[in-house]
Amino acid sequence: MAGNLTTIGFDADDTLWQNERFFRLTQARFADLLADYVPSEALMDRLLAAERRNVGQYGFGIKGFVLSMIETAIEVTEERVPAAVIRELLAAGQEMLRHPIELMPEARDAILALARTHRILLITKGDLLDQERKLAQSGLGDLFDGVEIVSDKTAPRYGAIFARHGDGAERAMMVGNSLKSDVIPAIEAGAWGVFVPHDLTWELEHAEPPRAHARFAELCHLGELPDLIARLD
Repeated sequence: MAGNLTTIGFDADDTLWQNERFFRLTQARFADLLADYVPSEALMDRLLAAERRNVGQYGFGIKGFVLSMIETAIEVTEERVPAAVIRELLAAGQEMLRHPIELMPEARDAILALARTHRILLITKGDLLDQERKLAQSGLGDLFDGVEIVSDKTAPRYGAIFARHGDGAERAMMVGNSLKSDVIPAIEAGAWGVFVPHDLTWELEHAEPPRAHARFAELCHLGELPDLIARLD
């Protein structure tokens, strides 16, 4: 049914290792710092709006997140935010950049199993230095046949990556926790898109699952991936 699938791409953040939980912890810290100025729910709405505005300029990742928090703090305090709060937000961002990697329980075993029979790629977006750091700390780097750190994930980009590292999108699969970034554009490029939900997903990554599409699949966890591919092949 899948034909001769040769190439499997994996997302990184919240697919192979934890990521969003550290953003949520920092958001809670942000809300505590500004509790005297605005209720938490309203603050999170303002922060999300800032992130939506800024993602085109700052890209995805911790640095853009910190800049959006600082911008939001300035706005909600009408430019009266104490310097100590700005210092705390910068410190929170630095802590996030230093945080050790926590692999998903099934990540290593799934990649090891599939690397014996398929070409394995890491395709992730975000800050170059931070993603390189996380990949180095993950212990998974030597298992990939190719690594692509991109500014955004689109159908043309997937098409180019799978052509460069594999046999084209038609013989490829993309696996990730984001419908918007990992699954839908990969399917649009002609690949399989496999959705592995994470219990925490950034609001800007939400989308409706394309359940009617013949090349869409959904798994509970990465441990189910080798069996899915065996059935498809």
